Amino acid sequence: MSRIPTKDEILQWISDNPTQTAKRDIAKAFGIKGAARIDLKRVLKELEDEGHLRKRGKTYRDPDKLPPVSVLSVLAPDNDGDLFAKPLEWAGEGPEPRVLLSLRESDPALGEGERILAKLQEVKADDHQYIARLIRKIGSNPRKILGIYRKDAEGGRVVPIDKGKDKDFIVRAGNDYGAKDGELVEAEQAGSRGRMGLPLARIVTRLGDPSEPKAVSLIAIHQHGIPDDFPDDVIEQADRAKPAGLKGREDLRDLPLVTIDPADARDHDDAVWAEFDTDPKNEGGFILWVAIADVAHYVTPGSALDREAWKRGNSTYFPDRVVPMLPDRLSGDLCSLHEGVPRACLAVRMVIDANGKKTSHRFMRGLMRSAASLNYAEVQAARDGQVNEKCEPLMETVITPLYGAYEALTRARKARQPLELDLPERKIVLGDDGRVASVALAARFDAHKLIEEFMVLANVAAAEELFHRNRPLLYRVHEEPSTEKLDALREVAQASGFNLAKGQVIHTSHLNKLLAQAEGTDHDELINISTLRSMTQAYYHPENYGHFGLALRSYAHFTSPIRRYADLIVHRGLISAHGWGNDGLSAEDMERLEATAKHISETERRSMLAERDTTDRYLASYLSERVGTEMTGHISGIQKFGAFVKLDETGADGLVPVRTMGAEFFHFDPSEQTLMGADTGIVISIGQKVVVRVAEAVPVTGGLELELLSIDGASLPRGPRRSKSKPVSRKYNKSKAKTAKIKKKVQRRRK
Repeated sequence: MSRIPTKDEILQWISDNPTQTAKRDIAKAFGIKGAARIDLKRVLKELEDEGHLRKRGKTYRDPDKLPPVSVLSVLAPDNDGDLFAKPLEWAGEGPEPRVLLSLRESDPALGEGERILAKLQEVKADDHQYIARLIRKIGSNPRKILGIYRKDAEGGRVVPIDKGKDKDFIVRAGNDYGAKDGELVEAEQAGSRGRMGLPLARIVTRLGDPSEPKAVSLIAIHQHGIPDDFPDDVIEQADRAKPAGLKGREDLRDLPLVTIDPADARDHDDAVWAEFDTDPKNEGGFILWVAIADVAHYVTPGSALDREAWKRGNSTYFPDRVVPMLPDRLSGDLCSLHEGVPRACLAVRMVIDANGKKTSHRFMRGLMRSAASLNYAEVQAARDGQVNEKCEPLMETVITPLYGAYEALTRARKARQPLELDLPERKIVLGDDGRVASVALAARFDAHKLIEEFMVLANVAAAEELFHRNRPLLYRVHEEPSTEKLDALREVAQASGFNLAKGQVIHTSHLNKLLAQAEGTDHDELINISTLRSMTQAYYHPENYGHFGLALRSYAHFTSPIRRYADLIVHRGLISAHGWGNDGLSAEDMERLEATAKHISETERRSMLAERDTTDRYLASYLSERVGTEMTGHISGIQKFGAFVKLDETGADGLVPVRTMGAEFFHFDPSEQTLMGADTGIVISIGQKVVVRVAEAVPVTGGLELELLSIDGASLPRGPRRSKSKPVSRKYNKSKAKTAKIKKKVQRRRK
């Protein structure tokens, strides 16, 4: 049984470690586990009853000391001009301590009586016991603004870069943080009334020349609050890490595991191998191996690395850089499965039959050595008969059985019927100067699909393993579409001449039938986009609600712990379940599992938005040199203020404002998602082929404005636009009546 520390030892720990005073922190510090925690709780209760400790939430602290983060009330300046504050929560027996405020130049002015949240440091001085650094004013959370600084005689102003925000912010002299005219800056709102009624702001960060290529991703990083600098203690811990040895691991170094990634991959966290199963009971079957970097060995629960990884939630990828979840010493070195180098891993051996059904699996903690680092293009070329020197010795033992296993998994996939969306992915190619050189359709090989199918199966195996062992984990959840979204998709399908089943539980097979009906028609892209929009957002959760899109009952993320915290949690769960070491799922991990799920779901969405905004800015930069050029595209969205067009060449989304659409007034029908000309009756709807001219492209905001020239081959009428007060034309009323009549007929048929 663990030794219970004395009361003096507990009090000394709390005094020395004011930020680690929860019961679990104290238990961890003194190595208290299991039933001994009950005795620790008793001692803490006695200290509380005796007045030595005060419990606040789940933490304990000395009542005669202030917590490291406290709420203070600002006092009037003393005769020397120093600013002090008093704590609002004081439970000590002696006089309340005096706190000196240490303000930075960028901090806002504070007045007597204002309440603030501050970080405290205990000091030994004659007239004060603490020094406080301002975190923020209570009840205020300054609005952050990213924009271009424009200097003038009275200070300057910040012009926001956010699309749709046209209000400038006034910066008074002294609040410019030394910014130069034209620089990209981050500011925060500092008041509501400045010159000409504009809000006030003060600059807190200078980001440099906005026209530089690096500014594109920097804008997104700062705009979305993505942490891009590692704290010193995190870097120090990563730099101290050493390669794992064989102790406590299975030796997998003789297996010809290979990594297959994009040619420009920044890390290699998964390796695969397959072999033909020689068991006569499994004729035509395969044995599949998936090995994943053992990140849990280096990122242990509660460590500085763990706290920072949790905070980031995931890596964020931009065309010119990556903001990693882990420092490069780990992500690019110790946790990257480099060719010919021993690396720690968690591996799963899976047996599938000839139809791709998994019949068994076994997890292990091992040490592997990659036989080769390959890229998708060369593996596919080798499969197609163009074998290079690197792939040649691997054809019989590695590449051929990998494709054989993939073909079996493809049969299982067809039987399972996951959602089969066909939305081409475009890749931004940057030149040596960091600017966009071209925008090309990303290559899509069977080699990509092979790795995807192996990873899906490994993720399924991880979810099943932890479920059957009754261990906590984070599931990857994707719920079925809502009734409202399905009804909207059904209306789009019917308007396009297709059918989507109704009156039954929707399955991915129903949606795949709809996609198959549209394939090769003019409505192909429309139906794919509309189907995607009908889907719910995937997220993480400790409870299993299934994965609709993949048509799987249980699914977890196991295969990318370098770039996703969810996978690290699953790895720790497997380590604990198998007793592979003391770096598995901690009590704290389990306590905050639901909070972790919510947090990393939010960081994932944050990264997606940042990546999308960066793509928009790069595309706007690329198209800014092609203003006046005519391009083809498809209507991808309709709003009252205009139509969105996705350009065929680049995939960029631009807006055609309704004010530029010609001589007539356009009526917006939100239910039909159309704009209709009041005079001509011309209808603009999602999916139509159009020719547009690039009218304006603003790289800083990512804004793209287009001029509509023709729809489905017919030119758009031109001329001055009429007033909004124009009466509704007969043609519009007739069209509305016709639409209503069609709806009634459809409803009768349904009955």
